[in-house]
Amino acid sequence: MFTDADAAALYDLLNPWDVTRYPSDALYNELVMAADAVLDVGCGTGGMLHQARELGHRGRLVGLDPDLAALDRARRRTDIEWVAGVAADASWDREFDLVTMASNAFQCLVSDRELSASLVAIRRALRDGGRFAFDTRNPQVREWEEWKPSNASEVVDGNGRTLRVSHDVKSVVDDVVTLTETTSAPDGTVLRVDLASLRFLDVSRLGAFLHEAGFEIEAQYGGWQHEAVSDASRSIVTIARRA
Repeated sequence: MFTDADAAALYDLLNPWDVTRYPSDALYNELVMAADAVLDVGCGTGGMLHQARELGHRGRLVGLDPDLAALDRARRRTDIEWVAGVAADASWDREFDLVTMASNAFQCLVSDRELSASLVAIRRALRDGGRFAFDTRNPQVREWEEWKPSNASEVVDGNGRTLRVSHDVKSVVDDVVTLTETTSAPDGTVLRVDLASLRFLDVSRLGAFLHEAGFEIEAQYGGWQHEAVSDASRSIVTIARRA
């Protein structure tokens, strides 16, 4: 048996948040530490906000996520607000200096309707001049072509079990990629299969959605060291400001 709680713990193991090791985490941390009030949309198990507190952030930190098992792990810290839900349903009004969507969480906004509603709610949550920072995978790189069962990874979880985690793309329709993530035992016994869809928007389409929602793009990078965006950039890192 591999529960939702097991999956959340495995996520932490595979995706540790560490500003000293990962330039992506360091970039977000710089933004978070400079803001008095921060909302992290798609916060997952809360690694970014946990580390911000550990590094001395004294303002308001709020994490929002629909995954209840992930939030259970996030709630190990009680000095941060944790909210179950999605961005499109959020009702905060001018309460935050910064909203983030790290670790490609933005790509989980698949439909035009969900994406537009989420951006409107995020803009409403920001104070005048507040910033929205997020990252997405660059569709020009076609990273999904690397998501094959033959590229599986193995990890030993907190219970001492060796687990095999693999991905398999089921469909690519326009800019939406649907895939499965399979967690299995070394002997091939399948413990869990999760289905997900991710949207890959290019720079032009990202800009159009942001402009329509009332944002101005302040900066856009093709990497975590502020590189320019190019067709070879694996990530598109965007910082937008409430217009």
